[in-house]
Amino acid sequence: MCHNIPRHWQAWLQDKGSLTQRLIHASHGQFSVRVVSNEWGVPSQSEAQALALKPRQKAIIREVELLCHGQVWVCARSIIPHSTLSGGLRKFKNIGSKPLGALLFKHPNMVRGALEVTCLQQRHSQQQHWARRSVFYLDSKGILVTEVFMPPMAFVLPQDV
Repeated sequence: MCHNIPRHWQAWLQDKGSLTQRLIHASHGQFSVRVVSNEWGVPSQSEAQALALKPRQKAIIREVELLCHGQVWVCARSIIPHSTLSGGLRKFKNIGSKPLGALLFKHPNMVRGALEVTCLQQRHSQQQHWARRSVFYLDSKGILVTEVFMPPMAFVLPQDV
């Protein structure tokens, strides 16, 4: 069972800057995004609540793997409500393998909500994964981003990034 955040994870989980930029730096530029899915769907109840969506309201659900040196360091899931995809934010509908974080942090009116951190325990296993999520507000329209940190990152020291 997870209780306290191990010291080597704290810098990753509590950083409010661009995870994309930290991963690019930590991997010496050996960074890429693998799109697992990018399609309309119904967010989980917890995701809908975080974005103040009505039950069963559809959104684009984007799942990607962030790779460094060809290894999956982070699995990310983004929820982009239909109401967010208007005006200049339509570009978020299908950004392909571009890192979402790079676009979020370039937006002139981006405000990041509070970070929520948790530890995920796999059933029937001792495997633990630390995760965080937050809502990014672009022109007051929300995008929920959840990031799950995978085991290869445990070997990256905070002072390396």
